[in-house]
Amino acid sequence: MLRFGILSTAKIGRDAVVPAIQDAENCVVSAIASRDFSRAREMADRFSVPHAFGSYEEMLASDVIDAVYIPLPTSQHVEWSLKAAAAGKHVLCEKPISLKADEIDQLIAARDRHGVLIAEAFMVTYAPVWLKVRELLASGAIGRLRHVQGAFTYFNRDPSNMRNIPELGGGGLPDIGVYPTITTRFSTGREPIRVQATTERDKEFGTDIYSTVKADFGDFDLTFYISTQLAARQLMVFHGTDGFIEVKSPFNADRWGAEEVELTDQKHGRSEIFRFPDSRQYRRQAEAFAKKALGGDAEVVSLESSAANQRFIDAIYRASEKDGWETV
Repeated sequence: MLRFGILSTAKIGRDAVVPAIQDAENCVVSAIASRDFSRAREMADRFSVPHAFGSYEEMLASDVIDAVYIPLPTSQHVEWSLKAAAAGKHVLCEKPISLKADEIDQLIAARDRHGVLIAEAFMVTYAPVWLKVRELLASGAIGRLRHVQGAFTYFNRDPSNMRNIPELGGGGLPDIGVYPTITTRFSTGREPIRVQATTERDKEFGTDIYSTVKADFGDFDLTFYISTQLAARQLMVFHGTDGFIEVKSPFNADRWGAEEVELTDQKHGRSEIFRFPDSRQYRRQAEAFAKKALGGDAEVVSLESSAANQRFIDAIYRASEKDGWETV
């Protein structure tokens, strides 16, 4: 069993990741840390976790954990990933693991130097819906892929929410722009070459709140839009010469809606729906990470892939400041 320590009492940990780890077969939450001991103890009691710490440093120095899950604000991800690795702990860090691609180089160096696993928590890459999309594309089920279309939006203007605070790494592209990019890269195995984009920022908060993106992958294009101030929507469609694939609940597979992949094969006159009624993508993420950390064979999001995804996001920001194409 891989013993996790949770670095903070953040909502994503409380609501999704900690329950998933506790439900997993090969890992368990052994400790909760907070800068406020009473909050750590309260959350530990809620999940029957034996240890609580009143500082992050104290937990990292302890021998009751083997790994940490980091759901801190984005601006602190690199700092605490490095500190955890230096303490000899494996690291599962919430996305985005960094706000700049070149910052990931030091994480790769720390991973290799300390002999630990560091992975970005892209739960979608463990979801059965995306494994099915990858399988269908690889099998040629829609012929030659020519276009991918995506959207991810929600409405949030809460000034106290970290998504609306630039200093904490807020903004639409870091929060949700990373999903159309990672799922397209994951399912196709291809990388973008160049990108065009426009981005709008909130005049009060200063965060990016709306982006439209066109990316050239060579054989196909990806176009998507994201927003933190539009009615909620999630969409991913893969369109090929012979048919198309629609992902019904592409990003929040356990909360958004039906966990389905619909294949329309016009060449052979068939339509098929693949249903995954209980994908448990956060549990699958925890189990794959634990298996890899314990020396087993499991597919996790490598830091090299994380760097490639962040280069994509970095290029979108640069492209938004100019007309025409920007090289990724």
